[in-house]
Amino acid sequence: MVKQSVITSAAWSSSLETFLCLEMALVCLSDFEACAKKHLSKAVWDFVAGGADECWTRDNNLIAYKRIYLRPRLLRDVSAVDTKTTILGTEISFPVGIAPTGFHKLFCPDGEQSTARAGAAMNICYIPSTYSTCSVEEIAAAAPAGVRWFQLYIHRRRDLSEQLVRRMEASGFQALVVTADLPFAGKRRDDIRNSLQFLSSMTLKNFEGAFEENDYSEYGLPRDSIDPSVSWKDIAWLKSLTRLPLIIKGILTKEDAELAVRHGVQGIIVSNHGGRQLDGVHATIDALAEVVAAVQGKVEVYLDGGIRTGSDVLKALAIGAKCVFIGRPAIWGLAYKGEEGLLQVLKILKDEFSMSMALAGCRNVSEIDQRLVQYSRL
Repeated sequence: MVKQSVITSAAWSSSLETFLCLEMALVCLSDFEACAKKHLSKAVWDFVAGGADECWTRDNNLIAYKRIYLRPRLLRDVSAVDTKTTILGTEISFPVGIAPTGFHKLFCPDGEQSTARAGAAMNICYIPSTYSTCSVEEIAAAAPAGVRWFQLYIHRRRDLSEQLVRRMEASGFQALVVTADLPFAGKRRDDIRNSLQFLSSMTLKNFEGAFEENDYSEYGLPRDSIDPSVSWKDIAWLKSLTRLPLIIKGILTKEDAELAVRHGVQGIIVSNHGGRQLDGVHATIDALAEVVAAVQGKVEVYLDGGIRTGSDVLKALAIGAKCVFIGRPAIWGLAYKGEEGLLQVLKILKDEFSMSMALAGCRNVSEIDQRLVQYSRL
């Protein structure tokens, strides 16, 4: 008698969902989000999707774009639309980059190497995280011609941070991005409930062999490894380590933007860490105008958080961002089909941005300005 395989309804349902994800036409970023949610385990999905506390800021990052209207100009001959721009003097194909997020091998086998290759193929900027599952050297080797900056957390062991800065500069990275909004990790309730056990299988390659203990209580590193005493005086210390441009990520206020300029940085990323740190702060698109006004054109201002469509990119540029960066959508693309999936996400966003520009009457990025947007009175 031939034994027959028994497929449970749950297994069949999971296989069917995967098949439908692979076969369906993914036409917008939310399609990739739905696909990634089906593909990833619940704990990993919660890790990616979660925010701090009640997730109010995470959700408001998205909602805030709905309060901004576009004011299109017509009959402008948009038969040729040019999406190119520059950041820190380097040309990129359109004003979207890949924000720093960690643990990319959770989402595809080659991890950050796939991310780097996709970014280079699109000629946009990729900012790998300190918490990468590929080393800075591996990332650089994967896409040697790519535009890449490096995101740094300053650790209590300053020798580790100093070594990392020197390694990334030697590997050909073109700027240093210091994340300033994480003296402590925000309270992410789902991560606490799920205990983050899946991180025990991940190696943070930039710190391989640096720690004797195996304490995964803080996202893959020993407890309290990030230094909460970091202050503006440490910006001078970082500037002494590297000649590369210095960018501060996490600024949301006029006061800190002015201090950043005073301390000689070259750029600011308006960011609330995807709503994963202090819950109840402004959506980044709402904080952008204040920061742009404060710096008075002395440094470039970028933004992350809540970008889901090409028209979101257009609104951010109209308010004053030089470029925007996507975090979660990049992960959705990787979870769908690695490098190829991320390329699809980026191509969709570029096509949507180009179409939004044309429909708004903008023939090139320099024609995008504040006259293009109006805030809702509601």
